[in-house]
Amino acid sequence: MKKLLIFTSSILIGIVLLGLLPTHGEDRIYDSVIRLHVIANSNSDYDQALKLKVRDRVLERASEIVAGCQSRAEAEAALRVSLDKVEAAAAEAISAAGSDCRVKVELGEEEYPTKSYESICFPAGRYMSLRVSIGESEGENWWCVLFPNLCLSAATKKRVEEAFVEVGLTPEQYRIITETRDAKYSVRFKVLELIEQIFRKCKHKK
Repeated sequence: MKKLLIFTSSILIGIVLLGLLPTHGEDRIYDSVIRLHVIANSNSDYDQALKLKVRDRVLERASEIVAGCQSRAEAEAALRVSLDKVEAAAAEAISAAGSDCRVKVELGEEEYPTKSYESICFPAGRYMSLRVSIGESEGENWWCVLFPNLCLSAATKKRVEEAFVEVGLTPEQYRIITETRDAKYSVRFKVLELIEQIFRKCKHKK
């Protein structure tokens, strides 16, 4: 662990000298959004189709719940007191499809891989997540960003940027997740992931 910290510190010092270290609270990216994670019962065609039906119903209900929320804290609080309603909506979709799969809806921190949504790429790390587990939860996942809502394709690029700025991201922080092909922002994106990974390991060691 000590060697890892020394090695990582050396890398970060070099990055600082190059002016590429994430600054201005760019780790706020992790604290400004709520992700959505739907897990299918299995990878059969039937269960994957069922997952999408549940997704649509959950999105509809959850989007209504967080509509008008001005911050992640507000959205989280609104969802937390309405988890039973979201779970009921998911159960309705399952029943309507003629399935007897159980479903569980939870809200909490969850590990996410690096994920891209059209022009936006989110770094790997722990995010607040609305997790919908169907049946045995052994099938492929479906991921999205529930707040600000990127799950609805009708949102324009301009509106998406405005939504992120409204919940606290600066234009510079927004570029970290949208301009990953730019060498400068690509490095800062990867460093952000590295810092998050080191933070988790140090926290786990305590």
